[in-house]
Amino acid sequence: MEFSGHNVLVTGANRGIGRAIALLLGGYRNRDSQPLKVWINYRADHKGADTLKGEIENLGGRAALVKFDVTCEEEFIEGVKTIVDSDGGLSYLVNNAGIVLDKLAVRMKTEEFVRVLETNLKSVFVGCREALKVMSKQRFGSVVNLSSVIAEKGNLGQTNYAASKGGVISMTKSFAYEGALRHVRFNCVTPGFIATDMSAGLDDALKADYLKNIPLARLGEAKEVAGAVAFLLSDLASYITGETLKVNGGLYM
Repeated sequence: MEFSGHNVLVTGANRGIGRAIALLLGGYRNRDSQPLKVWINYRADHKGADTLKGEIENLGGRAALVKFDVTCEEEFIEGVKTIVDSDGGLSYLVNNAGIVLDKLAVRMKTEEFVRVLETNLKSVFVGCREALKVMSKQRFGSVVNLSSVIAEKGNLGQTNYAASKGGVISMTKSFAYEGALRHVRFNCVTPGFIATDMSAGLDDALKADYLKNIPLARLGEAKEVAGAVAFLLSDLASYITGETLKVNGGLYM
């Protein structure tokens, strides 16, 4: 894949899908034959983030760490500023960080609903807004937001998660309209059930029930989501904006 830019910020990059995205992007070079510099965002796990940085560098790539909590607007803004001050700009952003707090709606506290929206939706807004400010000046940039198949189909006990991820899809389309004026693209990826630490906690019976509804009859791999993200960021997708790319094995067509 071809990349005209020179660096990328991946939020929540030290585990799961975010880690796979960072690793994959760290293996690409731009049109100047320079490795794409990956900024690894993390909140607390410095050791995990530093290990990922070493893995990217061992593959011949470039990586740097940027610590901030995506739910804190001031920290997110400062994180983007750190990158711009270091590199002179920001070419790509992947809003990946997110949480789940599953519970039946009748038992869900308002605080639990709001907390998921703070992490999964508000942080994406802040990231998109700050990226658009920088990328508008460059007249170039691409942003991919991670949503979920749950945003498209809903799910028992995930009212807060569905609301947050559904908001990401709708918000991305609006950012795509605003970004198009400055040649900045915004797209979404909606993973289905992916084999990560989060899904590892599901019991076998529940996994088997999910698999019955997936035409490809297996859980997805984080690297498969990473491939979709890399495509949408890349020059190969230069005429794609406001789109939602499903990576769900056919679970929701």
